[in-house]
Amino acid sequence: MENQITQFGYVFIYMVIGVCFVAIGFLTSWLLRPDRPNAEKLSSYECGEEVIGSSWVQFNIRFYVVALIFILFDVEVVFLFPWATVFKEFGTYGFLTGVFFMGILIIGMLYEWRRGDLEWVRPHPVIPSLEPKQIKAQQQREQISVDEPEVSPAD
Repeated sequence: MENQITQFGYVFIYMVIGVCFVAIGFLTSWLLRPDRPNAEKLSSYECGEEVIGSSWVQFNIRFYVVALIFILFDVEVVFLFPWATVFKEFGTYGFLTGVFFMGILIIGMLYEWRRGDLEWVRPHPVIPSLEPKQIKAQQQREQISVDEPEVSPAD
C-alpha cells in the first residue's frame, strides 16, 4: 500500500496533536486546581499596590495613537537595515529605491506631525456658539410662544 498522507496531512496531524496537547493541559489544570475564591484573589493585582477604584479605567486615546505610530515606523525602519547592508550591490537603482522609501517615511511622519498626533497636549477645540444677539432673539421668540395662549379649534 502506498503512502496516502501528503505533506499537508503531516502538518494537519501535527496541528491536531498540538491542539490536543494544549486542551489536555488545560483540562488537567482545571481538574487538579483548588477552587477557593476569596475577595483578595478576585481583586486586580497592581504590582503590590492596593487597588483604588475600578480596573476598567478608560485610557486616553493618545496612548494608543502614539504606540501605533511608534510600531508603524519602527517596523518600517527594520526594512532599512537589510537595504543598508547591501545597497552598494544594487548600485544607483538600489540607492534611489531606498531614498524613495525613506521619502515615504518622512512624508508619513510630516503628515502625523501636521495633524498634531505627535503633540501630547492638544489645544482645546473651539466649539461654535450662537452670537449674543442671536441668543437674545431666540430667547425672545421662546418667551413670545410661551406667553401666547393656545387657540383651540372651534367645535
